[in-house]
Amino acid sequence: MDTTLLRPGLRVAVGVSGGADSVALLRALAQRSRELGLVVHAAHLHHGLRGQEADGDLEFCRALAEELGVTFHQARVDTAAEARANQATGKQGEGIEEAARRLRYGWFRQLMAAGEVEAVATAHTLDDQAETVLGKFLRGAWTEGLAGIHPVVEFPEGRILRPLLGTTRAGVEAYLNSLNQGWREDESNRDPAFTRNRIRHELLPLLEEWNPRLREHLTQMAALARDEEAWWQTEMARLGPQLILHGRAVRGGGRASGDDLSLDVTRLAALPPAMQRRLLRYAAEELCAAPDFAGTEALRMLALTGRTGQRRELAHGLRAERTPRELRLKVEAVSAAGVGEGETVPEYCGSIPGEIHAPGFGLRLRIQIDELGVVGGQPVGDGSSVSGQTARLRNWRPGDRVRLRYSSAPRKVKEVLERLRVTGTRREVWPVLEVAGRIVWMKGVELEPEAGLAVAATVLEDV
Repeated sequence: MDTTLLRPGLRVAVGVSGGADSVALLRALAQRSRELGLVVHAAHLHHGLRGQEADGDLEFCRALAEELGVTFHQARVDTAAEARANQATGKQGEGIEEAARRLRYGWFRQLMAAGEVEAVATAHTLDDQAETVLGKFLRGAWTEGLAGIHPVVEFPEGRILRPLLGTTRAGVEAYLNSLNQGWREDESNRDPAFTRNRIRHELLPLLEEWNPRLREHLTQMAALARDEEAWWQTEMARLGPQLILHGRAVRGGGRASGDDLSLDVTRLAALPPAMQRRLLRYAAEELCAAPDFAGTEALRMLALTGRTGQRRELAHGLRAERTPRELRLKVEAVSAAGVGEGETVPEYCGSIPGEIHAPGFGLRLRIQIDELGVVGGQPVGDGSSVSGQTARLRNWRPGDRVRLRYSSAPRKVKEVLERLRVTGTRREVWPVLEVAGRIVWMKGVELEPEAGLAVAATVLEDV
C-alpha cells in the first residue's frame, strides 16, 4: 500500500463495495490509522442493481464498519434509470458501467463538498490498472488514455486516492485470508456482457501465455504515459497561446472576433510531427472537439499539403478550411429552435476570463474571475486557480446538480427546472456552464459560488 498519498490528520473515506479489494483497503487503513494519523470513514453506494444481493452487500459493509469502529456513510441511486435517461436524451456511449461510475464519483464529491471527509480512497489494484490500459489501447486511446488510472485525482471538493495501485489482486486476497476476513463476490464481475470482464477473464490470460509479466508491463506503460501527458499539457499551455490565433484574419492586418481558431501553416510545418498533432488537438479541444488519430492526421495533411479553399468535415461538428496562410477550425452550431429528435445542442468552450458565443443557445456569455467571491464567509481565492482554464457551456444532463444561492444542499437541475416551470420542449435545451467538473452558472437562477472556483458569468446577449 502506498502510504505516501496519505498525510497525518487526513479525514479519508474508503469507498467500500464489499469486494475483496475495498475490504482489504478499509481493514488496512483502519488497522494503521493511529500509526498514520488518519481519521478513517467507510462509504458505500447502493446502485439499485442486483436486488437482494446488493442489499446484502450494504449490510456486510455496515457491519464491517461497525466492527472496525469507523463512521459509515451510505446512499442509494437508481443506476439503470439513470443510464436509460441518458440514452433517451441522446447521451451516447453510456451504459450501466459508465453510469454507475459517474454516480459513484458524484456521490464521493458530495461527501467531500459537505465536509464529511477531505478525501476518498478507492481500492483500484495493479490488475485493475492493467485491465484499464489494455481496454483503452483496444479503443485506440492517445497517451492520456494509456495513462490509465491515476494515483491521485484532484477535484475542487477534495482528492480521490488509489493507495493499492501497486498491489496485485492475488496479494489482496492473501492479506484477507491471513486475517480470516471474508468478502462479498459480485456475480456480475463474471458476466461476459461487460467488456472489462472479457478483458479480465479471457483476453489477459490469453496474452499472458505470450508474456507472463504483461500486467506489470502495462502498469509501467501507464506510468510512462501519465508523466509524458503531464509534460505535454504543460508544453501546450505554454505554446498554444503563441501559435493558435482567435478569430478570422482581415485585410490590412488584424483579426475579426469570432468563434474560429486558426494556425499559421508555415509555422506549423516547421514543427516536428508530434508537436503538430498536439497543437491541432489542443486547438480542437478549445472548440470542445476531440478528433481521433485519423481525424488529426486529416487536419495535419490539410494544413501541410492542402489547397486554398479545401475543406474537411470531422466528428463533433468540427470543420476545417485551408486558407492561403492558415488552417481555420470551427464547430458548426445547431440552432436550439431547430433541435430535433436524436439531435443535441453543441458544446461551446472558452478560456477564463473570456467570452463564449453560443448560437445554439442564443447566448453570448462573459466569464470573469470573481475576485470577491466568498463561500461560507471565506474568500474562494484570487482567481489564480482558474485563470486560463477552460469553461464549457453545454446542455444540462440528467444527474446534474447545482447549489442554489443560500440553499443548504445541491439540487438536481431537473428539479430546479420544475420549480422554474420550464416544461416541454423548452426544458430539453437549457444551458449550464461547467468549470473543472462543477456547474458554476445556470440560466435563470443564481447559484452559490463554488469553493475554489472564483468565477462569475454575465449574459451579454440572450435572443
